[in-house]
Amino acid sequence: MVTLQSRKLVSPTENLRDQVAHALRAALIAGEIKPGGVYSAPALAAEFGVSPTPVREAMLDLAREGLVEAVRNKGFRVTEMTEQDLDEYTEIRTLIEVPTVGKVVRAATREQLEALRPGAEAIVAAARGHDLIGYLDADRRFHLDLLALGGNRHLVSVVSDLRKRSRLYGLTELDEAGVLVDSAEEHVTLLDLMIAKDAGAAEALMRHHLEHVRTLWASRPQPEKRSALTLRRS
Repeated sequence: MVTLQSRKLVSPTENLRDQVAHALRAALIAGEIKPGGVYSAPALAAEFGVSPTPVREAMLDLAREGLVEAVRNKGFRVTEMTEQDLDEYTEIRTLIEVPTVGKVVRAATREQLEALRPGAEAIVAAARGHDLIGYLDADRRFHLDLLALGGNRHLVSVVSDLRKRSRLYGLTELDEAGVLVDSAEEHVTLLDLMIAKDAGAAEALMRHHLEHVRTLWASRPQPEKRSALTLRRS
């Protein structure tokens, strides 16, 4: 049987579809749902205590994000992310985000940059609080808000899609190894360099930050078996 007690759906202000999607994202990020595994909506629905409909709807949301793919007559397969995939996504993001940071340094006002500080600090707070969903949400908002200052909405859309497709699985191991805080604090340092109008240093740190995240993933500890959430495959 599946144990989903840590993913209880209890929010009175959020619909079931969103609650299920949130729970499934959390399980993906934690590494409790494995890449390559095929999971059926009815089996998940039974454990959530809901009908299959909101589970299927949530899975379709995740499919649009590139996190899962439909498997005919079976359910949904968690998308596998290869080392080559991550290398290629990181390369594209570096080509886009590094020069955009330099552009923003030269064009943005101090007030515009300071407005990003709460977002940078939220990333650090989430990392220190072991809130992986909060960490990823705050990280996504900070990077996209920063890029938006460059004035190219299509560029922001492209990076947003790349981030969804390169979502890292099994972040629990990195969190337990205590390495996420250092990566989180780089956002504050980056913002300080941008406010100081040091475009060269800001571009160098952005390049380092993207490579740092990629290196952390490559060197992550291998996950141990967990009992908090064991999902039944179809």
